[in-house]
Amino acid sequence: MRMSEVAEMAGISIGSLYQYFPDKSAIIQTLARRYNAEGRKCIEAELSSVRDIDGFRDAFGRLIDIYYGIFLAEPVIRDIWSATQADKALAELEIAESRANAELVAAALARVRPDVDLEQLAASAFLVMCLGESTMRLAISVGRAEGDLLVESYKRMVLAELCREDVAMSLKSVD
Repeated sequence: MRMSEVAEMAGISIGSLYQYFPDKSAIIQTLARRYNAEGRKCIEAELSSVRDIDGFRDAFGRLIDIYYGIFLAEPVIRDIWSATQADKALAELEIAESRANAELVAAALARVRPDVDLEQLAASAFLVMCLGESTMRLAISVGRAEGDLLVESYKRMVLAELCREDVAMSLKSVD
């Protein structure tokens, strides 16, 4: 992508574009922040009413489906996330966003499993969020049928791990 192409597509002069976005990284960062904010609102809304493990399972399963739907509807998200990985500052932004989303997941699970080791739960939730992003990028990079299978496999694995009856003991025994 060249800045002149962006200006042309936006119907503005190159000078106007540079007033708002000094470089491509600034454009990508703006788009990433927009998608991240929408994602966080979605996570907060789905997990806010979780009161038991079945509610968590249902809400988190819906979130996976919602995210996959967003990726399918807006494949440009894959390109944005790919670009964030190529730029150190943007990669750090993405990691921070994954941590923030993981905190929402961990808090919801901690409400229904107060005996869980919170430090280990935070680490597991962070990993689950990072793996979810990778799963979505992969799922839209392959054919739809294979992508659907990948997302369902991710959902099954994550929910089986996070919602296990012995999750509290298993998380504490990792030490």
